[in-house]
Amino acid sequence: MTDKKDKTADAAAQRIVLVTGASGAGRTTAIRALEDAGYEAIDNLPLRMIERLLDTTPLDHPLALGIDVRNRDFSVEGMLQVIDSLSVDPRCAVELLYLDCSSDVLIRRYSETRRRHPLAPSESPQDGILRELELLAPVRARASVLIDTSDLSVHDLKDEVLRWIGQPGTEMLAVSVQSFSYKRGIARGLDLVFDARFLRNPHWEPALRALDGRTPEVAAYVADDARFDEFFDRVHGMVEFLLPAYGEEGKSHLSIGFGCTGGKHRSVALAEKLANALAQAGWQVSIRHRELERRAEGQAGGKQ
Repeated sequence: MTDKKDKTADAAAQRIVLVTGASGAGRTTAIRALEDAGYEAIDNLPLRMIERLLDTTPLDHPLALGIDVRNRDFSVEGMLQVIDSLSVDPRCAVELLYLDCSSDVLIRRYSETRRRHPLAPSESPQDGILRELELLAPVRARASVLIDTSDLSVHDLKDEVLRWIGQPGTEMLAVSVQSFSYKRGIARGLDLVFDARFLRNPHWEPALRALDGRTPEVAAYVADDARFDEFFDRVHGMVEFLLPAYGEEGKSHLSIGFGCTGGKHRSVALAEKLANALAQAGWQVSIRHRELERRAEGQAGGKQ
């Protein structure tokens, strides 16, 4: 006996993506991306109406249902009950897409748009943001896929959503490999994190300082550390071991991060090497270099 749904039943089930997350994190953008991809999208549908919707004639398209604190009957308990109910319904193949974002970025976004937060209409947006993040913590913990939008543009977020749904059902686990700087903190939304600061640092080599870990010179310098090969082989082996297990448990997206001091050399070289190895093994892999992307955006913004 097993509590997993039969594969044949899953193939015929109505795919339903519940899209939620903090206000201002990009939920509307994600829903529009799903709609553009052929999903039947309904935003702010009352929780009590979801099961009634499924009792009607089955739809030919997958469903994307937007849910947030503005829903008239929203409650965390009610949403968790909906997730539990749909998860055991043989008619449904349900996934929870949670759009996350750091409180600092959310505060900045609200400041730029001068919007009032739905949970603090007469208070500062910061009060509402912190209140909502705390409220949604149990929902966030149930996410099938978590996308942190703190460093994503609207176009980046659309790409992330489309990359996620581009796979056939949930049979193929999508993998994201990222690099980041510990100076700016661990990248949000990571499932596995590896610290590369013990490797020798190209920053102290004048000829390599201006380069980054994507260049052969820096990659070779980092790989020449006596501890590199064993470290990479252990990480690679563990990831290859875990990916099928995560897929069997129904996880559709896994984020792996490498961090170093500046997020420019060691972590980038490792992320590139692991992403290439996983792609060669047949996994669907995307790669992000947080600090390099920020630097590129800053340079582009300075051009007139």
